[in-house]
Amino acid sequence: MAAELSPEKLSEIHRPTLDQALDAIRTRAYWSPHPEHPKAYGTEGLAGSLGAAEGKAAFDAVLNTRLDLGQPGTDGWTGGEISPYGPELGVEYPHADPDVLLPAMSAAMGSWRAAGPETRALVCLEILARISARTHELAHAVMHTSGQAFVMAFQAGGPHAQDRGLEAVAYAFEEQTRTPRSADWSKPQGKRDPLRLHKSYTAAGRGISLLIGCNTFPTWNGYPGLFASLATGNPVLVKPHPRAVLPLALTVQLAREVLTQAGFDPNLVAMAAERPGEGIAKTLAVRPEVKIIDYTGSTAFGDWLETNARQAQVYTEKAGVNTIVVDSTDDYRGMLSNLAFSLSLYSGQMCTTPQNILIPRDGITTDSGAKTYEEVVTDIAAAVNGLLGDDARANGLLGALVNPDVKARLEGASALGEVALASRTVVNPDFPEAVVRTPVLVKLDGAESDDDAPYLSECFGPVSFAVAVGSSGEALDLLRRTIREKGAMTVGAYTTSPEVERAVEDVCFEESAQLSLNLTGGVYVNQTAAFSDFHGSGGNPAANAALCDGAFVSNRFRVVEVRRQA
Repeated sequence: MAAELSPEKLSEIHRPTLDQALDAIRTRAYWSPHPEHPKAYGTEGLAGSLGAAEGKAAFDAVLNTRLDLGQPGTDGWTGGEISPYGPELGVEYPHADPDVLLPAMSAAMGSWRAAGPETRALVCLEILARISARTHELAHAVMHTSGQAFVMAFQAGGPHAQDRGLEAVAYAFEEQTRTPRSADWSKPQGKRDPLRLHKSYTAAGRGISLLIGCNTFPTWNGYPGLFASLATGNPVLVKPHPRAVLPLALTVQLAREVLTQAGFDPNLVAMAAERPGEGIAKTLAVRPEVKIIDYTGSTAFGDWLETNARQAQVYTEKAGVNTIVVDSTDDYRGMLSNLAFSLSLYSGQMCTTPQNILIPRDGITTDSGAKTYEEVVTDIAAAVNGLLGDDARANGLLGALVNPDVKARLEGASALGEVALASRTVVNPDFPEAVVRTPVLVKLDGAESDDDAPYLSECFGPVSFAVAVGSSGEALDLLRRTIREKGAMTVGAYTTSPEVERAVEDVCFEESAQLSLNLTGGVYVNQTAAFSDFHGSGGNPAANAALCDGAFVSNRFRVVEVRRQA
């Protein structure tokens, strides 16, 4: 039976998009094939896509059902997700016997390897297109597993995640095609006949790739590793976070559907859901068949993977301490507004949210006159209160706290120092069980030399520290220390001084941290754009890889050479 999706058909549909993606990663200009606006989907939007009502209906239809992926080795069923907004999802997922599933996945590699980089890339683009068409459905799945507000779940969990997946495919294609498929080699031998060989070069995947999903951004953090590994010839086993299974389960379902229609073994993508308390990530991570691991989550488990999964190439995004250095500004109101939004978005439950705001004790110069440390802190607090004063707007920005641990950290923050901005409860009328809280801002003294100072550790969630420092120079010393010892996904700085700007840049160059300078408009330090911005650097303890660059994909495959006598 012929494949429904032939390589020729896939090329006709998706090669222009792949070419545009390749151009985008080279120019770093803005580009996205995935619409951000919800109205771009449905009967009058993206062809074949689900509109708002259809997407919600599709999400509702999967609740309280058994999601059978048709994969081998199913030895039972598991579930138990509860939305941060209150409702139980009631979805059951296949529980896999790895002794059956992993060999089936390995057996799928041969034809996938033989397909070559271009066909693999085009199949990945078809998977992404199917995902894009169901963005409305997936948005509800992301919302009710992560606690993101719907608009954020739609954009970050939908088009932005899809962009990152496509970006990974583009890098994978570019890295695999640096070497030609074949070459005729001839070495002169003087009066004798030259030595002649025909050589072929095949990009071969390393083996099964294990994706260990996260709770807060299951698709955004999951798609880069998934598509980087799949595009480089590796089967991918998705192990979702037990609180955020549904978005990745739907993704696996779509991937298996496309692989089948393209004539490949659907076991190139499979899922391993876990029973409560089972902890199968540790078991799977050290299986000899697993050669690649992608992980987003706590430093403790990331360190464990890097130490113990020695048979695998491990890519980790762990915890960091993100810092803002406030030296001076020529747009004080813009700075306050930008910081308020950055601290509030998704209740600070982003790996890029600022935690430490370093402010000189003697104050700063601004276009509104000199401001003392106390005034700056008070004004940041007022800006947050102004932004979140309306409960409807607050719910749209904050979402819900993703788990009880975040709530506990928030409630314990008042014991760490003087509270400059107290957190308040926000009622969500649509989901009264949701735990919605505004951020807390705590004042601390940066002169403390105690290694246990609260600002020296990540406090994930809506908790930030206004740290008083002796000078901008001291701020940079503290910045360097936190990046070097704890890592940072993002760094921000406000200054009108060219000397201070250069000094901040030098710290970030030397400690490998991504820097945003003087953001006062509609771009925020905790947001990045695929094809242009790098998420993480891979050069400090917060992450050992960047999303996305050549290094993120190049070690997922090896070029295997075959030489033949010509």
